[in-house]
Amino acid sequence: MTNVITDSVTAEAAESNSPEISVRRLAGHIGAEISGVDLSQPLDDAVIAKIRRKLLKYKVVFFRDQEIGHAEQIAFARRFGELTHAHPHEDAPPAEFPEILTIDPRRYEQKYGENFREQYTKRRYTYYAGWHTDVTAAVNPPAASLLRAETVPSYGGDTTWTNQVAAYEGLSEPLRKLVDGLRAEHRFRAGQERGDEDDELSRRIQANLLVSVHPVVRVHPETGEKALFVNPGFTTRILDLSAVESRKLLELLFEHLTRPEYTVRFKWEPGSLAFWDNRATAHLGPQDLDHLDVERVLHRVTLIGDRPVGPTGFTSEIVAGEEFRATANVKIA
Repeated sequence: MTNVITDSVTAEAAESNSPEISVRRLAGHIGAEISGVDLSQPLDDAVIAKIRRKLLKYKVVFFRDQEIGHAEQIAFARRFGELTHAHPHEDAPPAEFPEILTIDPRRYEQKYGENFREQYTKRRYTYYAGWHTDVTAAVNPPAASLLRAETVPSYGGDTTWTNQVAAYEGLSEPLRKLVDGLRAEHRFRAGQERGDEDDELSRRIQANLLVSVHPVVRVHPETGEKALFVNPGFTTRILDLSAVESRKLLELLFEHLTRPEYTVRFKWEPGSLAFWDNRATAHLGPQDLDHLDVERVLHRVTLIGDRPVGPTGFTSEIVAGEEFRATANVKIA
């Protein structure tokens, strides 16, 4: 989404002439719901410009009651940038829609075995249910993600987002100065036991290894805001610190960025769509469904991102793998 606002003057003019659409803030630091938009129809540039600006301001925006399928979701997302392949580990996206990652526990069991639920607790209703920013193991994590609900339970299954810019600004000045110059390693399954390397998911991750070094603080390429760029789902360690220092500092940052005041929680309904800036947010999948036998199916697309740049000018580097782009050659373990 490096081209979200290519010309701020043009965008301002387009928004001033845009049709009336309703934008309702949902929380103090993050989140807004947009209504008066039909995503099944082509949208004019003025409406797209307004959605773009609200996304940058509120970090995640939500749409409800959208009767759309894969094609319409992809068409809408492409108004904001080029799309990635479904996922670095996805070898069987929906036919004719290689951009779509379907989030469905039945698919995970088919791909990774019936014991997937026991091996990876709290992953039953999402690809990764802990706090995370999408695919930061890649050197160019997605710029944004769009997730559409097809089937969701009538209760539970909420997703929560946190504003990483607000979290950074909430740190004390000495701590901001410290983290401004640090770098961290990101890889899949950070902080998880790797004792069973014979399971299908472990073999697939190893066969399609992605490891990158990112700045701990990212300068947003459009707004210039500084955002924390670590997350429990992918960040393994902070470079140049001892193991104890790295672990303690990451624990502090993880606890801080997930404080309730920086977050918004969204209740899904069929036809809901969430659109978030992956450069300035982390999110948490459902935490209350593991003991329930309910159906939950959602579909995600992601926009190709650029390499994060830190306050000191450090640009993210590849340790293993390649950039996350529109095409993928997923190796089957």
